[in-house]
Amino acid sequence: MRLRYTKCDKKGGRLNTPHTMRLTILGAGRLGKTLARVLNAKGAVTIADILNRSQASSQRAADFIGAGRAVDAFDQLMPAAVFLLAVPDDQIAMCSKQLAASGRAGPGSVVFHCSGALNSGILNAVAATGAAVASIHPIRSFADPETVAASFAGTCCGMEGDPEAMAILTPLLALTGARLIPIRAESKTLYHAAAVFASNYLVSVLSVAQQAYVAAGIPAEVALELITPLALETVENVGRLGPASALTGPIARGDTATVACQLQGVQQWDAAYGNLYEQLAAATSRLAASR
Repeated sequence: MRLRYTKCDKKGGRLNTPHTMRLTILGAGRLGKTLARVLNAKGAVTIADILNRSQASSQRAADFIGAGRAVDAFDQLMPAAVFLLAVPDDQIAMCSKQLAASGRAGPGSVVFHCSGALNSGILNAVAATGAAVASIHPIRSFADPETVAASFAGTCCGMEGDPEAMAILTPLLALTGARLIPIRAESKTLYHAAAVFASNYLVSVLSVAQQAYVAAGIPAEVALELITPLALETVENVGRLGPASALTGPIARGDTATVACQLQGVQQWDAAYGNLYEQLAAATSRLAASR
């Protein structure tokens, strides 16, 4: 199968293809169905098959995307130019093997996954069939697919993989308004850890802050009202000024007595969170010293 395409025009128009490429999604959960919906809305691809664990789940994803044929087995798949594997990380290798065994992918097709932690090498089984492979990691939280789909333009996507796959996927993703960031395959684990620090661990730290407020006698819902504007303003300052210049508080101004007092108070409240406070204080001191 030979894929023919030209890049989008300077005005960001639709992909100029004699026959728009067919995209099949394997694992259309929150991320998979969101990305497929955006690609479909921009006319970048024609949605072919959607394979989830059940026919009902596949149909719900098709309804959200607005296109696609719901299936529930690999032997029901039709040939496609591009295959998206948006299954959980621990299922990518097996899904790659099943796709390879199905004979649906091979020379001239592109297979990519969206894991932040794993590189494209995990697709070695389908790569052995002659398919070009890649990984594309949209750096967003997909807790609310409707919201992400409506605001996908500008989303940063870490990308790595075969040159042949990049040549096909780059213009497709460009149509969505995504910002494509080349990454090194061998650094994928550290790359993903950075995203975990910025998102998952941030949520954990804010949860500890809420718990501390509650322990200090403030109702949980009021605690969130105190935390949210402070956290939002801090994140905006980091983006505008950089982490070092955005840093405020007792460590930034060298108030070691206050830090020691807070550490003692947190340790008395919860020993584990006291250890966390101490670790974060050390990291914050390193940041302050860099200014």
